[in-house]
Parts: sequence; structure tokens; C-alpha cells
Amino acid sequence: MFEGVIPALITPFRDDASYSLDIEGLRTCIEHVIRGGVHGLLPCGSTGESATMTHAEHISVIEEAVSAANNRIPVIAGTGSNNTEEALFMTRAAKATGADGALLISPYYNKPNRSGLLKHYKKVADIGLPVVVYNIPGRTGQNLPADLIIEMAKTIPNIVAVKEASGNIDQMMAIIHGLEGVDRETPFVLTSGDDSLMLPVLSIGGKGCISVTANIEPKRMVAMYDSFVKGDMNGARKIHYELMELSKSLFVDVNPVPVKRAAEIRGHIKSGNVRLPLDSLSTEMTAKLREVLSHYD
Repeated sequence: MFEGVIPALITPFRDDASYSLDIEGLRTCIEHVIRGGVHGLLPCGSTGESATMTHAEHISVIEEAVSAANNRIPVIAGTGSNNTEEALFMTRAAKATGADGALLISPYYNKPNRSGLLKHYKKVADIGLPVVVYNIPGRTGQNLPADLIIEMAKTIPNIVAVKEASGNIDQMMAIIHGLEGVDRETPFVLTSGDDSLMLPVLSIGGKGCISVTANIEPKRMVAMYDSFVKGDMNGARKIHYELMELSKSLFVDVNPVPVKRAAEIRGHIKSGNVRLPLDSLSTEMTAKLREVLSHYD
């Protein structure tokens, strides 16, 4: 269900003093990536600025994604928190909207111990919505080691995938290898959380990428994935290197600052600015990003 290229959607805000949600803008973003052939949608992740949205806004964005997807592709809703009760509330809300799964970031700031992590994920997974564990130590301050992911996959049936954004290929290989031959009703999936690592992760047995770059270049990202699946490694490698400069440029500042500016430069999808405490991309970085984007017209 959660294989392939799944864009971590940006959340457009209005360019006025209110910085309110731009639902029409969100619809253009969603239709853009669906026309690009993506295999799923992920609203309200880090790229979607979920940390600065109210609960009502958060639920509204998930509802819109589910409505726009219209059963064409699955929707994985970002519902994670460092507060288990809040994660439960948001995951129940996502389930009620008709979302197909939930992305749960590892609890940040508290840095829970192993038993706390297992209880946190099990409690949310018991809601009944398939859960994708999100491991991103750069944001949470804590890595989820391979043996912990393996234990979750073996003992919590609704834990169906991990979005691996540790950048540690050895750890990803340990997870994939450690779960080979494990009898599960739903096969466990490892997907890359870094665009520039999608092809290497596919080559070791990963199943795709939850992608920032796919907001801007969905067709090329999907073409890379499709080439790999068809066994055309030369074609996949060619697209990988074509996209490398863009993927790196979308992280010249903290995500989603560059990708929202890239969407604005492209002009055919709306983005609006970022909400504080994030701030807009500098003039110098914008000029560099504009130059990179000119190579992809």
C-alpha cells in the first residue's frame, strides 16, 4: 500500500497577515502531484508544517487530501507528537476522515526510553490505522535503532512501514535483512526519507521514498522509481543524477523553506510563505535555487 513515490505535501498559506490555510492552493498542489503519477499522498508531515498548525487546521488538511485523492491513491496522514494523548487524538481524527494510514514521528524532545517508545507506538497502532514509523534523528534528537524497528514490526501488526531518514544505509540494511522471512499478514516496508537516497535504498530492498522533491518534479521521481522496478538500472541511475542537484538544493535551508520557494518560482502550484518560527529563504539562496530550477524546465 505504501510503496513508490509519496510526496510529503507542502501546506500552502495565504500571503497576507493571517497566514491562514489556502485550501485552493492545497488542491492545486495535490492535483499537480497526482498528475505526475505519484503513488500516495502524505499531508501534515514536517514538510507540511504540521508543527505550526492548529488541530482544526491539521484535520482540515487531512480531510482535503482524502477528498482530493478520491480513492485513487492512498493517503498517509502525519499524526505524530511527543505527547501520546495528542498522537492518539490526531490518529483517531485521521481515521475518521478516511485516511489510509498514519505517519508517526518518533517522539521528539522527551527522548523516551525503549519501553516507552514501544508502548507509545503500540497504543497508537491499536487504533487500527496502519502506522508508518518515522525515524528522523536530526529533528527528534534520538535514533530508532534497527533492532527496535524489527521488534515493532514483529510484535505490533499495525506497524506496517518505516520512513527512514537517518541517512544510515547500514541501519536500513539491518532492518530489511532482519525482517526477511518474517511471517506477517502485511509485508513490512522500508521507504527512504531522503530524496537523494531513494535509488540506493531501492537497491538494498527498500520500496520507495516519502519525498520532498516530488512536490516539484513528481514525474521525474516516478520515472526513476518505475525504471528501477522495470529493471532499467541505467535509466534509473540517469534520472537519479539528473535530480541530484535539485534534491540537494531543496535542503539548502531547513525544510520546507526551500521547497515552498521553489513552488513559488515555478508558479504553477501555490505555496505561500512559511509560518514562524521558520522564515523565508534568503535573497542569495533564492537566486541559486532559481538557477537550479531553470535546468528542469
